[in-house]
Amino acid sequence: MPPLLALPFPAIDPVAVSLGPIEIKWYALSYIAGLVGGWFYARRLVAAKALWGAVKRPTLADIDDLIVWVALGVVLGGRIGYVLFYNLPLYLDQPMEILAIRNGGMSFHGGFLGAVLALLVFARARGLNGLALLDIAAVVVPIGLFFGRIANFVNGELWGRPAPDFPYAVVFPTGGDVPRYPSQLFEAATEGLVLFVVMAFAVRRFGFRRPGLLGGIFVLGYAIARTFCEFFREPDRQLGFLFGQEVGALGGGITMGMLLCLPMAIAGLGAIVLAARGVTRPRREGPEIQAEAGQI
Repeated sequence: MPPLLALPFPAIDPVAVSLGPIEIKWYALSYIAGLVGGWFYARRLVAAKALWGAVKRPTLADIDDLIVWVALGVVLGGRIGYVLFYNLPLYLDQPMEILAIRNGGMSFHGGFLGAVLALLVFARARGLNGLALLDIAAVVVPIGLFFGRIANFVNGELWGRPAPDFPYAVVFPTGGDVPRYPSQLFEAATEGLVLFVVMAFAVRRFGFRRPGLLGGIFVLGYAIARTFCEFFREPDRQLGFLFGQEVGALGGGITMGMLLCLPMAIAGLGAIVLAARGVTRPRREGPEIQAEAGQI
């Protein structure tokens, strides 16, 4: 019987749509919603000429093509990142399981690196500013993060640490008869909603006139949000705490998620500093620069 201070897990079928032998899961729909939402928002950002100043804008056709590159980068990078960072011994022993994506196992940090690589290769192929494309991605990525974490909750996976005194704790079917933090919802709120608002404010304030600035803000913001949520999230079973031991409800150990966020935070802060100093800013002479100066 579930403890009194706990909410029952909502009985949501992980399969959203079933058409005979074809099943479409909420997790797949979350990826689609994130990509479509990001694509729509990115098109609006590209169409806003005032945000760009002297930086070369991608065309709407570029954004339409870019979404395919990013989707491949996210899926391949996310899977490879999970294999390398979270469960390498298993996949070395059973290499064919690497292809079994249907069984789950995606890493945000790996997906992030895969998307960055795809963006930079695409920018080089089209003669665009790679940092500016990364800035576009930084503004729209929180949409995908929000839907992805909601899908994690629906699937009853990546649940939080035990929370016997938390009034909104949830007993997850795969988490034992223990009330736990709904850490997926914490991540949806911080990495998704809060970061989306922060990035929406930043793009209105700074635009894309200093390539790398928005990307740096996102990377730093995500690292902070993810590190905060790691105090509520149960570490991956095969890894546990990398350093230190759990202390109390929130714990004091270092997890893989925290460790991977450290270089992200450093890189994000470095990008912000370089962009603020104008190191990454295109330099042009004439009326364009004068007009741009009045917009910052």
